[in-house]
Amino acid sequence: MAELNIRPAEERDIPRIQHLMTQYIVDFYKKPKPNEDELRNLIEHLLAHPDSGLQFVAEIEGEIIGFATLYYTFSTLQVKRAAILNDLFVSAEARGQKAGEQLFEKCLSHIRENNFAYMTWETSKDNHAAQSLYNKMGGKQSDWLV
Repeated sequence: MAELNIRPAEERDIPRIQHLMTQYIVDFYKKPKPNEDELRNLIEHLLAHPDSGLQFVAEIEGEIIGFATLYYTFSTLQVKRAAILNDLFVSAEARGQKAGEQLFEKCLSHIRENNFAYMTWETSKDNHAAQSLYNKMGGKQSDWLV
């Protein structure tokens, strides 16, 4: 089995990330196709402004098969930066290779290494696969209402 590599996204990755993000939005969440320029601008913004967040990619033999997006915010109660794991997606054909787990672990390591207060995430109520992953990774449901 080929080695899975998790790393920060780079400018050369934009076309593949954009393709995966479109799959995530349209195929997985069944939302309208986003404007291509606006989606590309979002990816470019994260690359150009690392203080607002970042994306990690999962790749096998040079092919990007998944991504995770962290957006940064702040915790007033802990007086530190916090992060929202807004997206975690692996292409349908690449699932089952632990890429989702490794992307999650990379995000969590990043948060810990940079002394963030915490990392939160959201998923739809009917996304049982994601909920199972987050539970497996030690996630806990919040006491806060959203």
